Amino acid sequence: VALMEIVSEPDLRSSAEAAEFMKKLRQILRYIGSCDGDMEKGSLRCDANVSVRPKGSSTFGTRCEIKNLNSIRYIVQAIDYEAQRQIKILESGGEISQDT
Repeated sequence: VALMEIVSEPDLRSSAEAAEFMKKLRQILRYIGSCDGDMEKGSLRCDANVSVRPKGSSTFGTRCEIKNLNSIRYIVQAIDYEAQRQIKILESGGEISQDT
């Protein structure tokens, strides 16, 4: 079984946008017959890179990668959790370490 990796630009601003992106990508992959898109069975997985930055800043924050997400619901939950974790660290004066 071949493995295909699709990388997007860092242009998604919320967990909801990431979920919609994955839904549309899964729809396209199913349509072209590339895969069945069954995330629960491992046919399609998602890695999400999450970083936060102050409003108005153009500089990306330090990213943390969340690997092998296997459902749209988990993508949303994981991104929301990680964004809040980073915000709490930064608001308390800490620094984000680049993690996977």
